[in-house]
Amino acid sequence: MNASYITGGVPLQEAQKALIMLHGRGAGANDILSIARYLNVSDFALIAPQAEGRTWYPYSFLAPINENEPFLSNSLKTVSQVVASVEENGIKRENIYFLGFSQGACLTLEYTSRNADKYGGIIAFTGGLIGDQVYENHYTGDFKNTPIFVGTSDPDFHVPVERVNDSEELLKRMGAAVTKKIYPDMGHTISQDEIDIVNALIFGKE
Repeated sequence: MNASYITGGVPLQEAQKALIMLHGRGAGANDILSIARYLNVSDFALIAPQAEGRTWYPYSFLAPINENEPFLSNSLKTVSQVVASVEENGIKRENIYFLGFSQGACLTLEYTSRNADKYGGIIAFTGGLIGDQVYENHYTGDFKNTPIFVGTSDPDFHVPVERVNDSEELLKRMGAAVTKKIYPDMGHTISQDEIDIVNALIFGKE
């Protein structure tokens, strides 16, 4: 992996499952990695890449895609490099999991939808697909019933519920098993209820 990243959990060379964690704008790899203590991932390798300048792309995820280039493409390439490294260590794609918050959630959904396959699970804490609209022609593959959780606040200052709903519909059309939960006036954060749902739905434990 060329990107700067930090790791936790089981060493990648020894793990059978991996969780790739993408931080939000203005945050860092350590911030998103700290969420793992609340998740049932004790047997996972944890990998959190660090965005240059603490942002994956400069403008809103709702901006025209070309305005966020080349940063968006570079960030997608970073995630691709992490996935490749995980696979090189013998972890099957169906045992690769993704988690992101805010800008990291948007990048998580964008990467996995552009490379849809049977993954272990995908978690988007407040995010949606990237662009001034949902460009269906950007997305290929079949999620093959991959469980995906998307949670968000209504309203959320950064992520309109309409984009969350539109993203959910596309993910379902691509074969994902989507669980969406919208929390009234939750704010731009991660709730305990979301953690509980993810532990039960994605990581298989109450």
